[in-house]
Amino acid sequence: MGEQPFCHLFQPLELRHKRLKNRLVFGAHTANMADNGLPSERHRGYYEERARGGAAMIVTEPMPVHPAAVLTARNYRPCDDAVIPYFRRIAEAVKQYDVVVLQQLYHVGEHGDYDNSFHANWSPSGLPSYHDSDGSHAMTEAEIEETLQCFEDAAWRAKESGFEGVELFAAYHALIDQFWTPWSNRRDDRWGGSFDNRMRFSATLLDRIRRRCGDDFIIGLAVNMHPGVEVSLSIEAMQELVAWHDERALMDYVTCGTGSYFDFYPLMPTVLYADKLGAPFAEALKQVTRHAKVQCESHVRTAENANTVLGAGQADLVSIVRGQIADPYLGNKAREGREAEIRPCLSCNQMCWGRRYRDYWISCLVNPSTGREFEWGGDAPARTKTPCKILVVGGGPAGLEAARVATGRGHAVTLAEASPRLGGRFFYAGLQPRRGQIAELIEWWTRELERCGVEVRYNTPVEARDVPAYGADTVVVATGSLPAESGFQRALPQVERLPGIDRGRVCTIDDVMGRVARPGRRVILLDDLGHWHGAGTAWHLAEAGHQVTIVTRHPVVGVELARTAADVPLRARLKRLGVVEVGDSAITEWHGDAADVVNLLDGGKTRIEADTLVTATISEAQTWLADELADSGMEVHAIGDCVAPRLVVMAIYEGRKLGMAV
Repeated sequence: MGEQPFCHLFQPLELRHKRLKNRLVFGAHTANMADNGLPSERHRGYYEERARGGAAMIVTEPMPVHPAAVLTARNYRPCDDAVIPYFRRIAEAVKQYDVVVLQQLYHVGEHGDYDNSFHANWSPSGLPSYHDSDGSHAMTEAEIEETLQCFEDAAWRAKESGFEGVELFAAYHALIDQFWTPWSNRRDDRWGGSFDNRMRFSATLLDRIRRRCGDDFIIGLAVNMHPGVEVSLSIEAMQELVAWHDERALMDYVTCGTGSYFDFYPLMPTVLYADKLGAPFAEALKQVTRHAKVQCESHVRTAENANTVLGAGQADLVSIVRGQIADPYLGNKAREGREAEIRPCLSCNQMCWGRRYRDYWISCLVNPSTGREFEWGGDAPARTKTPCKILVVGGGPAGLEAARVATGRGHAVTLAEASPRLGGRFFYAGLQPRRGQIAELIEWWTRELERCGVEVRYNTPVEARDVPAYGADTVVVATGSLPAESGFQRALPQVERLPGIDRGRVCTIDDVMGRVARPGRRVILLDDLGHWHGAGTAWHLAEAGHQVTIVTRHPVVGVELARTAADVPLRARLKRLGVVEVGDSAITEWHGDAADVVNLLDGGKTRIEADTLVTATISEAQTWLADELADSGMEVHAIGDCVAPRLVVMAIYEGRKLGMAV
């Protein structure tokens, strides 16, 4: 056997009284899975799967320590011993895999959420929330003491629950950071003013937890750096305060993220941000710590990323969260030299942060088992007792996932794809700027089908009359959807077909990304979808030198991307490229060299000259094969866009679900 390919990642590490089997951490994040404020079986399955998959340490979902700290509809109950037996089940499930398990404790101070807490936001100086439009309440001495006691009690509950430590949330300008930061701490008592006074809250808290919970208890500190925000603590200021805490041996490790409530977008970095975003900041803290270990987080996507950070000495530990959401077995696969089998994270945020944004429990676009482990038995499908022959028609995401999972269960699967490649229309999305991770996912599917023994037939269109020749017991129809070429816009429901669309110089986003069409220099992109489809194609065109104007019914471009934290950075990128946005508008007629545009707010009309009209509009389900097979007597299942055109997440979900059911 050759040398371990990730030798730095899989070195053990001493952390206070525990020995970590490697340097890979599944870091804290809000999974939002509580049931009536109590940890659920959904939680247990979620964390146990990542423990089974090879992480050395797991820091579970943050516990709000006080009623003012409640932030989501499915937060845990604060200040209630009723959580202890439920947490104990999670801790016991995780520790059976030789995994150290901690719990994060948090209070976001001025940035609370009254809709969920029904409590005024408490903060050092009563400054406004950057979470919503509320203000906050400046804490009294008694309220500071109450909050400290709640933190301490929460740490004790964590220990009673079987957790081996806690991580204090001092990042992103939450409460502890608010005490540290001069902008948000304007107190003139012993809790504010001088450097030592601003450190008093965290130092008191760390000391009290140590006294209450004892020496055999890990205490971590989560911080962030956000040098692009003037009022946030600078790198030098963060180094100073971390060094101050380290000199007093107040914490056992410190983990450093990026972004903050002042500017959320780098906090959950999408594809618009570089890999290993947090590495330079972890390195800055490593330079000033002597006692505490330093953990790197923020867009460390892969085992290779993690090994590079550790090998360069930038950190002692690495947290990979979204990568282990996408593939819980990332650790084991990397350790065993099976890195090619690791399902890649797309950094898309569509189902992790995207669902948390909508106050649902989180899941994953590429891994629909996420959050369903307790129902679906985790990521690996159970072997069938009755193997059969399955024909999958269509090599888009739905068909690929159904074929992969069904073969994993022991069925003999043939996948017929009409084109010379896999991926369906999802392939075009991977050609947009900064979205190459989609191509990586399609390549992963391709490798997995080969590894599992799926017979893939390229350039093989299938008609209903062809199906009997395959001798299949079950037919899975995954024929997808195609762009509607009518120019229909939701803003003008009475107009079924855009007037003038037959005058020529019109193409779809698929035509552009597939290089079927050659748009002229001046392009109008009609975006009725508000997602990556139109905005990503506009980016592609602008980078190629086209003058692009986006006309959308939405107030701004990429409105559907707000839930993924990609919208503002994407619009900023388009702005720098000279893309013009025309929001709250619709096209009333295309003239072949110009479009008539109506403002939906005031009815004002303008004319925009252009050489080409590119449409990003709703697609049409390709139901012909499913319809023709409906009365054939065969077992037929339709999945993905041929059922209804939707985002890719539903195609993958339906492929996974069907693959487990057949």
